[in-house]
Amino acid sequence: MADALLFHTEGATATYVEVILPLALPKPFTYRVPEALVQEAAFGKRVEVQFGKSKRYSALIIGLKSEAPAHDTKPIISVIDEAPIVTKAQIALWRWMADYYLCTLGEVMNAALPANLKLASETVVTLSPLFDRDFEGLNDQEYLIAEALTLQQELSIDDIRGILQRKSVYPLIRAMLDKRVIYLKEDLQEKYKPKTIGCVRLQEPYASQPNTLNEAFDKLSRSGRQTEALMAYLHLSKQLDFVRKQDVYDKAQVDSTVLRAMEKKGILEIYDREVSRLGGYEEETVNAQDLSAQQTTALEGIKQAFASEKPVLLHGVTGSGKTRVYTELMQEAIARGEQVLYLLPEIALTTQIISRLEKTFGGDIAIYHSRMSNNERVELWNSALNGRPVLLGARSSLFLPFQKLGLIIIDEEHDPSFKQYDPAPRYNARDTALYLGHLHGSRVLLGTATPSLESYQNAQKGKYALVQMRERFGGLKLPGISLVDLKQEQKERKLQSHFSSVLLSSLRQTLGRGEQAILFQNRRGHSPVYRCTTCGWHAECIHCDVSLTYHKFHNNLRCHYCGYQAALPPACPACGDKKLALQGFGTEKIEDELKVYLPEARIARMDLDTVKGKHAHARLINDFEEGRLDILVGTQMVTKGLDFEKVALVGVLSADQLLQYPDFRAGERAFQLMMQVAGRAGRKHRQGEVLIQGFNTSHPVLQEVLNGDYAGFFAREMMERQEFHYPPYLRLIRITLKHTKPERVNEAARLYEKWLKKALGQWVMGPALPTVARVRGYYLLDFMIKIPHGAKNLQKVKAIVREATDNLSLAQGLSSVRVNTDVDPY
Repeated sequence: MADALLFHTEGATATYVEVILPLALPKPFTYRVPEALVQEAAFGKRVEVQFGKSKRYSALIIGLKSEAPAHDTKPIISVIDEAPIVTKAQIALWRWMADYYLCTLGEVMNAALPANLKLASETVVTLSPLFDRDFEGLNDQEYLIAEALTLQQELSIDDIRGILQRKSVYPLIRAMLDKRVIYLKEDLQEKYKPKTIGCVRLQEPYASQPNTLNEAFDKLSRSGRQTEALMAYLHLSKQLDFVRKQDVYDKAQVDSTVLRAMEKKGILEIYDREVSRLGGYEEETVNAQDLSAQQTTALEGIKQAFASEKPVLLHGVTGSGKTRVYTELMQEAIARGEQVLYLLPEIALTTQIISRLEKTFGGDIAIYHSRMSNNERVELWNSALNGRPVLLGARSSLFLPFQKLGLIIIDEEHDPSFKQYDPAPRYNARDTALYLGHLHGSRVLLGTATPSLESYQNAQKGKYALVQMRERFGGLKLPGISLVDLKQEQKERKLQSHFSSVLLSSLRQTLGRGEQAILFQNRRGHSPVYRCTTCGWHAECIHCDVSLTYHKFHNNLRCHYCGYQAALPPACPACGDKKLALQGFGTEKIEDELKVYLPEARIARMDLDTVKGKHAHARLINDFEEGRLDILVGTQMVTKGLDFEKVALVGVLSADQLLQYPDFRAGERAFQLMMQVAGRAGRKHRQGEVLIQGFNTSHPVLQEVLNGDYAGFFAREMMERQEFHYPPYLRLIRITLKHTKPERVNEAARLYEKWLKKALGQWVMGPALPTVARVRGYYLLDFMIKIPHGAKNLQKVKAIVREATDNLSLAQGLSSVRVNTDVDPY
């Protein structure tokens, strides 16, 4: 299959090469191969080429030709690689993505290759922090560059070309990157760190000579609290593999000052230990010796489906032990000598699950994601090329060069994070993984507690096999879900700010039992609107058509689209009145007001504002997991993959806000989010409680969440999608025109509409203003094309869209209008 999609000629004399450049060019480019490089030029290798008058790039050979093209060709300057860095199946996948998602091969290449493999004239390098100024082992030219970098902090590749007085430097750059002498400048950004927890252990000689402990007690004889702490440590060390600081604090009723004093006396050592971010319950589902009956049945069903070469949708409730099922399948694939790709939607989840899988697979597993350094990404790329058995990562791991891919697992397949929005290719990793599986002949498993409508319909139609796990591991009960009618609370004057009396009462009871709670509000900041109560004016971003959100911590107004910030005006700019009010609520306001109603509670917030700092995300989860926090308030970050042993209560503060978003998928997203966040409650010792607040509690989605009725939700939602002509009953392509001048984008839209409607008629909707009609200074207009199912229909529409886009780029005065095409918007 993969070979049929390529146009290179194996065994031919490579006098010309077809290459992809990391640019949005409509087709591959042809270069001449100088005689001296004919033996080196081969499919999958990078070559140094000049493009335009002076720019140089590393381009990728995807075809060899012996016949001269009709146009003049430039020669390649050098061959960078000794061996191919991509496979034929990868190029086949890139071609499919470029065709399906209406972008160019260069844009796919740009997304696929690590930065170290896409050198350009402007690339800036700096000395690697690993380089110890040992110049031995460097040749003369490498020495010159290393020495220059000791004098200057950074050099561009053009600078290096000037220093060496030679045109071809890319092979030299590659060699110095491989030797860890240099790094790309952007590689020195902060890297994502694993989670660590504070632990204590005995210092020497007490650690290795227990008989000397009497001396330690003598040293502490004047401090009763320190003596208690040492006794607590010794007791805990007999029961646990390692002792956390928090364990000692809890058992001895002491604080950090006591442990620090003991450290100064040379008795205890405080250190950080790297651990899994997942709590005990999920660990049990993975580490249990025997599979449960439900897991065994699920495994058998999956294997039967794989035998019929169908993808499998594993629909298992939260906490049902799906990860253990994945682990069993992965072990079997490795035993057959195959590679496994384990896809997760977000980097936070990849770092949480990696340590669990490492217990099973050890060094066989590697993690790939966007926050790795460029050198690490290249190493892992080569590791995949050399057959590394298990590769786990976010959506970009699809692009790795697999050698023998036998199994693909797409965990949380419903998650919108699998969709790439900007830049192109605007692909869905779930759908692309299915095509990748088709190319390699791999088994594909999609797992989730809340399947997307598209996947569930495919299972209903028999395109996928459906395997279900309806019970939690160990027979634990799913949380009890209750709806709280805010309209009734308001009527009875029980509503206190944004908290119902039911929620506040449950929070007090939960904290009284020594348990924890999570509150979910899908909007960050303090208040989303700053309004004049006299004339109705409200603060808006100067670059985007959105209200500015008030952030109390910084005491300013901020745009969540472009980052613009402004001070609070002392009076209304429109009418001069000083009656300005904050309206609505976000996570910051919830955190703020909870401290009034529950002054004794230890509260923290998890949203984009609080996890920006170094290690902030890990530290926050760590504090909550170790019991230093009672309530975690957060956006959808708290709904994904987090498992805390003591969480007994989950509150959804504004269900109406989720359901009123102007998108045909709003109901689906709301159902998924609420069911996922509900799954965080009562994961181990007892049945959890979930309270969902809303003014419209009769909304069908809320009733379906209340009853955990996925089948009812699916049937009703599908009926509405069919009635109003939305996926999965047809396909969508969204086209967005963008320009800094509204009259220019309006003119472009009139032309574009004329071309589209002439060819496609009623299939075209628009142009129309999107929900946010101006972002970062660009005015936007949207077209939506609704395409009846059928490959011919889809190809016809894509050809017309390409032609209209090309025509617009040639229209006088409109070449600067940007056209973003999104196939299957999600």
